[in-house]
Amino acid sequence: MTDQWKHDLHDSLEAVEDLIARLGLTPHDAEQLREVVTRYPMRITPHVLKTIRYKGDPIWLQVVPSADELDLNFEMKDDPLDEEGDMVVPHLVHRYPDRVLLFVTNQCPIYCRFCTRKRFVGSPGGTITPEAIDVVAQYIRAHPEIRDIIFSGGDPLLLVDSLLERLLSTLRAIPHLEIIRLGSRVPGTLPSRITPELCAMLRRYHPLYMNLHFNHPDEITTEVAEACGNLADVGIPLGSQTVLLKGVNDDPETMKRLVQLLLRIRVKPYYLYQADLVTGTNQFRTTVESGLNILRALHGHTSGMAVPRYVIDAPGGGGKVTVTPPEFILEINSQEVILKNYEDQVYRYPQVQSPSNGAASLDGCGEGGGAIQPHQPLSIRRRS
Repeated sequence: MTDQWKHDLHDSLEAVEDLIARLGLTPHDAEQLREVVTRYPMRITPHVLKTIRYKGDPIWLQVVPSADELDLNFEMKDDPLDEEGDMVVPHLVHRYPDRVLLFVTNQCPIYCRFCTRKRFVGSPGGTITPEAIDVVAQYIRAHPEIRDIIFSGGDPLLLVDSLLERLLSTLRAIPHLEIIRLGSRVPGTLPSRITPELCAMLRRYHPLYMNLHFNHPDEITTEVAEACGNLADVGIPLGSQTVLLKGVNDDPETMKRLVQLLLRIRVKPYYLYQADLVTGTNQFRTTVESGLNILRALHGHTSGMAVPRYVIDAPGGGGKVTVTPPEFILEINSQEVILKNYEDQVYRYPQVQSPSNGAASLDGCGEGGGAIQPHQPLSIRRRS
């Protein structure tokens, strides 16, 4: 049924009383969470509910509120990435030179307890209007350097088909806007939303990409595999963004199973995010060394296609910074690069030698060109 996803959304757990009736929490436990749910809304779809195996399991931790969310920590902020500071018109963030981020709604199929946008997801209103779409399009038309846009929020696939298509058609008409990406957790948490009608509509707006969100192998169900397959079948390349979460996926074996299952359902592991410094999420943070250990364990022990980029989204709006185990490259000098592989064996790769004194070297065996000069970083666009 085409509208089954709306019924599934309606049947989601959203009240503290639901936790007592459906998850077996005692009235005392639930009462402790009433303030949490008032501040940070809860929604657990029927699909996600059936994947919870026991109290405190990796799915439970992601979706069931905890009193820890009210703990204060001086390092944590409501908007740690300063997205509001780079918002150029309502809904639109312009941080990087050639791409923008569009908040299309503040509604999600589930409300992740570690969400980087806990400050506004789930609050009333917030879905983009046709008038706001026109303002966004006007800004993009006036900035020909913009070639890539990411729909986010909230979750763009919670827009009804007609509004989502209006947004897509308006932006696709801008000649210099080459790429449209959608960030969504819908396929993994509300798979009934991936209808034949939605897929048929999306395929009209290529090049279109989706970055999905998966954190644990238990999320890869038969229904999820079918939903992702339907998207892939209409030509949409699928990537996955995973957040490193304490008690959920912060061990190498869990992450290895996750990335391998993702490839089986045609989703390419893309990013592994270090948890952001978001108020109410400190209980999920791990050390950066945990992420580096996971990369070491994946490197060489599974397909390179399965290894995501480990990134820290720099606090204060610095953008994503890739983090790699430092011992993979032991040394770089003008003569060679000294490498260590996944078996801890050391290898030497000779550098291309620069001609001496400006003279051309025909055999490529001239002396080294001296100290390496670092590349100048690409400046990040900052706007007030």
